[in-house]
Amino acid sequence: MWAEGYFFVGGKYSTVKDQQVMSGQLYVEFQIPGKQTREWPIVMIHGGGQSGTNFTGTPDGREAWAQYFLRQGYAVYVVDQPGRGRSAYQAELYGGVTPPSLDNVQRRFVAPERYKLWPQAHFHTQWPGTGAPGDPVFDQFYASQLPSIQDFTLQQALNRDAIVALVEKIGPAIVLTHSQSGAFGWPVADRKPDLVKAIVAVEPNGPPFFDTTNVPAPEWFRDSATPTRPWGITAVPLSYAPPANSSSELAIVRQEKSDAPDLAKCWLQKSPARQLPNLQKIPILIMTAEASYHAPYDHCTVKYLEQAGVHSTWIKLADVGIRGNGHMMMLEKNNLEIAAAISNWLSKSLTNGSKTTRR
Repeated sequence: MWAEGYFFVGGKYSTVKDQQVMSGQLYVEFQIPGKQTREWPIVMIHGGGQSGTNFTGTPDGREAWAQYFLRQGYAVYVVDQPGRGRSAYQAELYGGVTPPSLDNVQRRFVAPERYKLWPQAHFHTQWPGTGAPGDPVFDQFYASQLPSIQDFTLQQALNRDAIVALVEKIGPAIVLTHSQSGAFGWPVADRKPDLVKAIVAVEPNGPPFFDTTNVPAPEWFRDSATPTRPWGITAVPLSYAPPANSSSELAIVRQEKSDAPDLAKCWLQKSPARQLPNLQKIPILIMTAEASYHAPYDHCTVKYLEQAGVHSTWIKLADVGIRGNGHMMMLEKNNLEIAAAISNWLSKSLTNGSKTTRR
């Protein structure tokens, strides 16, 4: 029997201006197929400015990743982050927001080929439409954009706690993150490695430590002035070994020379590197699109994890014949081809991930 519905998880009461309010709650929409042939469900977590609609449809009306993985026999849980979409925004506790930017959506998400702000941008071909205001596909996508909590550390703490509450409720799961939410998956797995059966990190928030901004050629890349992710891949603490009581205890160094002219220089730990033992036994996939603004720096996240003893599979879509994608690959014309690549990796990586009957 097919099952679907929604629930909220993780909310807590507190007093604001003499009134009881709830904050930290996560909206969760679920679908469970009648023939659930996969042991572990997939939790899909959207990125910055987005909501769970990234996974339940596309702006031109095609099938999305939620439907694809349902057909593959997975139960699917799609969330709206705390303070986003159907998870109410609590201004007194969450603080300021970053509103959607029409220019930024065009530059980074739907039409990077017009702006050429990073070396790989001109490869972009997969957005379904012109990628400009007035085009009905673009207008549908831009209508879905939402303000995001401005405090990045607060975002991570809220989402970490809420997603931990979710996996405690539903049991072991595959955690699929995208962009901003990449920084949420690591601390969830760090706290609950027994409940995270795999991490699918689609262009996870990065690179380690410092944001990379785009500048005109030939320089292309410049580090932000202060670290956005002082714990390496997060703004919230992780369980390093030997322990680090403060992020300032992580000794780091920047590459003197980039791995290639079209790649950013990476920040890594000085040797000997502290390890991330709670992540080391979890299968991890990192996926990078050919034309995305992540293409110049996702290798730094891969390198950082490897240095910390965390072995990941890195799929650069162009290397497996999937060309022309940008950062919003789950909405692009070949989105189901990308979903198939994820599904194939999960089938190979999770030896106990199938079942023939429902429990």
